[in-house]
Amino acid sequence: MSRLRIFADDRPDAPLSVTHDHAAIADALSTIRVDFEQWRSTQAIQPGDPAEAIIAAYQTDIDRISAERGFTTIDVVSIAPDNPNREAMRAKFLDEHLHKEDEVRFFVAGSGLFSLHVDGKVYEVLCEAGDLISVPDSTTHWFDMGPEPSFVAIRFFQQPDGWVGHFTGTDIAQRFPRYEVGQMA
Repeated sequence: MSRLRIFADDRPDAPLSVTHDHAAIADALSTIRVDFEQWRSTQAIQPGDPAEAIIAAYQTDIDRISAERGFTTIDVVSIAPDNPNREAMRAKFLDEHLHKEDEVRFFVAGSGLFSLHVDGKVYEVLCEAGDLISVPDSTTHWFDMGPEPSFVAIRFFQQPDGWVGHFTGTDIAQRFPRYEVGQMA
């Protein structure tokens, strides 16, 4: 179940608010210019389906958002708990960083935890299957896929070089809870 927790950035132990309601999540995130949508596939997809089948299942929404925002490249990333590189992959995103383009992810399956650091608050967004999150360029954030990552996501890019993180050098991400599947009530 998707969830939003909002914290003061100096109080990682005490959320100011918590909601699992998609409309409430979208409303709260819109105040910081983050889009949060729900998508449904137009055809059945199965774990292990090729990227082309996954993209075809969401083609209408992909075309809409690409036209609205000028995305030139999309890809599908799939990470399973037994991936031998999972620790290195997780570590790559755990420190606070920003991008020079919007970071847009649609979760086809599984889950991941985005933490957005904006105006003295941390917006912790648990994204699950069917969730699209769009983090505006220059928004500081970090992403945790958990110690046993399990997700399939469609990624959208405006620049051909894809994911480029600009790290802030702060330790804020280490002070906030890590993502442990099953412990996210």
